[in-house]
Amino acid sequence: MSHAALLTLLAPLAGFLVLLTLKKDSSERLVGTIATGAVALSFLFALITWAGLEGRSSREVTVTLFGWISTGSLHAPVALLIDPLSVTMMLFVTGVSALIHLYSTAYMHAERDYRKFFAYLNLFVFSMLVLVMADNLVMTFVGWEGVGVCSYWLVAFYYDRDSAASAGKKAFVYNRVGDLGLLIAMFILFSHQTGLGYLQIAASASSHLSGAAATWVVLALLLGASGKSAQIPLFNWLPDAMEGPTPVSALIHAATMVTAGVYLLVRLAPVLALSSGGRTTIAVVGALTAFVAATIATSQKDIKKVLAFSTVSQIGYMVLAVGVGAYGAAIFLMVAHAFFKALLFLGSGSVIHALDGEQDLRRMGALSLVLPWTYPTFLVGWLAISGLPPFSGFFAKGAVLTGAYAHNKTLWALGVVTAVLTAYYMTRLFVLTFRGRARYRESLGHEAHESPLPMVAPLVVLAVAATLAGALDLPWVHQHTLDTFITSTVGVNA
Repeated sequence: MSHAALLTLLAPLAGFLVLLTLKKDSSERLVGTIATGAVALSFLFALITWAGLEGRSSREVTVTLFGWISTGSLHAPVALLIDPLSVTMMLFVTGVSALIHLYSTAYMHAERDYRKFFAYLNLFVFSMLVLVMADNLVMTFVGWEGVGVCSYWLVAFYYDRDSAASAGKKAFVYNRVGDLGLLIAMFILFSHQTGLGYLQIAASASSHLSGAAATWVVLALLLGASGKSAQIPLFNWLPDAMEGPTPVSALIHAATMVTAGVYLLVRLAPVLALSSGGRTTIAVVGALTAFVAATIATSQKDIKKVLAFSTVSQIGYMVLAVGVGAYGAAIFLMVAHAFFKALLFLGSGSVIHALDGEQDLRRMGALSLVLPWTYPTFLVGWLAISGLPPFSGFFAKGAVLTGAYAHNKTLWALGVVTAVLTAYYMTRLFVLTFRGRARYRESLGHEAHESPLPMVAPLVVLAVAATLAGALDLPWVHQHTLDTFITSTVGVNA
């Protein structure tokens, strides 16, 4: 199992390094095969790691690779922590990323810097895996910075466009503000002798950290999470990040980057437990972000902007769940969201591809007649994010709202209103895109067309996953529900 975990991490890095050695004019088939194959192998090794963890009596395995920082009382080795939380993250990060890589092989056809694009994607996945597999906060910070840099490169991929270059800078600056919060939290934890290893923190936080210090750590962590996960007041960068290629949007919104802040909060649940005021602040920020972003999404005209604000809103639900102590529900929604949000973004990419780059909802319509694969798969994504049974969003949002109801009725009510708004703006998007009159014919010189197989196949897989993922938390499906699996992690208890 230890070897499989290490290979999960190294496969995308190997893909990145191999791509760097290729000539700039290497064939698209070769580049796409290497990049997609590396992440697919990573997913396979993640499955092996999960199977190995399931067969063990101990649910925490530390794999120390080598010593790194050791000075005074600070010890931060390069080590991996394999437990239910990290394995869950590994599985959906690599699985969804592999599908996005496959989709990109066709979507980015004939684009400039094809090799560089896939090299960045591989490095992005590697950085996210470093973040979620790290044994300590220092190593997590390396991955944290890695995904930030990769997001800058990919959001500003079309750097000759002023809007793309500006969006890349904005993402970079906003994330640096969040980084400050994480660094402050690390400094306070270290100064109170809790150590920076996650198992150390879980074991010693309650005896070394209390009162105002605990609250400051929680608030600093919230600032860090708000930067990465686009929460109030640091959410404006994410909608602008739509300037990057659509597969980048899918990768940032579904499999990497914006989930990092929520992961960090869940991972440090033992610290959150020491400050009731801090947890309440987290819950309020999450609920308000979910509501405000959903309200903004109702008036957007760009198909990707609607989905971008929906991501901000859905991440707000996850942050709300963390604030009320429903850690399993937060991760459950994160997994479900990865499936239906990747599906929706890739589906929007298929629509944009069919309309030669058009993103204005007012210039679409009636695409159900010409997109026989994109239409039904997008339909699944719409129903899932809207929270209709039996799709995954119904179970995941239900788990979050159940946790909120037990904690604070006002936050629960705000969550319910947000759910109604979500159903409204997604229905509006769906109808304007696929139903009604074919408004695109007024500006498009030819009939819209369905996407090629490498773009359609991931849509089908994600549609199936978005439909069935709700079963992850049904007790009769498996002796361990997802909630039980996650909350069995050291220190993560509601």
